[in-house]
Amino acid sequence: MNTNPIIALDFKSMDEVNRFLKQFNTSLFVKVGMELYLQNGPDIIKQIRAMGHDIFLDLKLHDIPNTVGQAMKGLGKLDIQLVNVHAAGGSIMMKSALEGLRESGSDALLIAVTQLTSTSEAMMNREQNIQGSINDSIINYAQLTHESGLDGVVCSPNESQLITDAVGKDFLKVTPGIRTLEDAKGDQIRIATPETAKANGSTHIVVGRSITQDANPVDKYELIKKAWEM
Repeated sequence: MNTNPIIALDFKSMDEVNRFLKQFNTSLFVKVGMELYLQNGPDIIKQIRAMGHDIFLDLKLHDIPNTVGQAMKGLGKLDIQLVNVHAAGGSIMMKSALEGLRESGSDALLIAVTQLTSTSEAMMNREQNIQGSINDSIINYAQLTHESGLDGVVCSPNESQLITDAVGKDFLKVTPGIRTLEDAKGDQIRIATPETAKANGSTHIVVGRSITQDANPVDKYELIKKAWEM
């Protein structure tokens, strides 16, 4: 699987996507999230794939098992390489998602979100009423995801080593919240540099505004890619 840094295309329209991607003279691994997908529909996937880029479709499905399974049957017909659900939906939902994805004929990898990188331990304790440490919650979700047959999880770089210790090094750890030291923190709480993510055992990193809002996004991408590959 492509291990290049995944660029989060946090745009609203295909015109914005085109302007951004045309600056690059190489194939990329990009993330299409809810903002872009829901405002443009599945054609956005076809257009980006036609440019030669791999796609992580980040919709974080979370519903009853039948609904998620049927949704995955549809998403699996798109030419995507990576897609996700919420681990909080439970093992039956995750297994249904995997079944639907495979029934579609897709060989895309399926991963599950543990805790959003915008969630702090205090927020988890108070707002989700999950007591204890956020690391314990994340490890629990990672183990549940592994037992459900999925390929990995979305987590912050801070938990990658803990997840490796719990379920093994071949389990994907896709980690958003990546920043260089000079970047603004934004709305993400559990963040790290590319170098730290690599040292902690992340298998993939997701970088959004640090690249897309930089004055020289191509140079910034190459800087992050170099740091990630060291």
